[in-house]
Amino acid sequence: MPKTHHYELEVTWTGNSGTGTSGYRAFGRDHDVTAAGKPGIPGSADPAFRGDPERWNPEELLVAALSQCHMLWYLHLCVGAKITVTAYADRPYGTMVETPNGSGHFQEIVLRPHVTVSDPADAERAVALHERAHEMCFIANSVNFKVHHEPTVSAPEA
Repeated sequence: MPKTHHYELEVTWTGNSGTGTSGYRAFGRDHDVTAAGKPGIPGSADPAFRGDPERWNPEELLVAALSQCHMLWYLHLCVGAKITVTAYADRPYGTMVETPNGSGHFQEIVLRPHVTVSDPADAERAVALHERAHEMCFIANSVNFKVHHEPTVSAPEA
């Protein structure tokens, strides 16, 4: 029987400027994302939708969730493959398309991880493990759009 995991948090709107949602421009999109025992995440809408550019928006958090999930699986798989990773950084980006009715959807997210491994002989295997990490990622398995990978691997000079 498969294991089931549950995630509970709270999203609290903080954008009531005194008149609630009395008009489209009358309220802020600010909110806080909290969970027991964790620091809060200040959220808002994308600035294109009247959001605060200094707060995280849901679209950015989706891109971040995919990147984080991929990284965590990748590091786990490297341990099993006896590849020592000494650094990992990703600069992912996502493309969302707005539809004529005002809704939208993500078209794709591209992960661009740069990994440093301790042994140059492991570089090719380290690149290949990104495909397996994608197959294992819970978040990538849950979305209905393409997630592409453009990994690079480097190692110290021998």
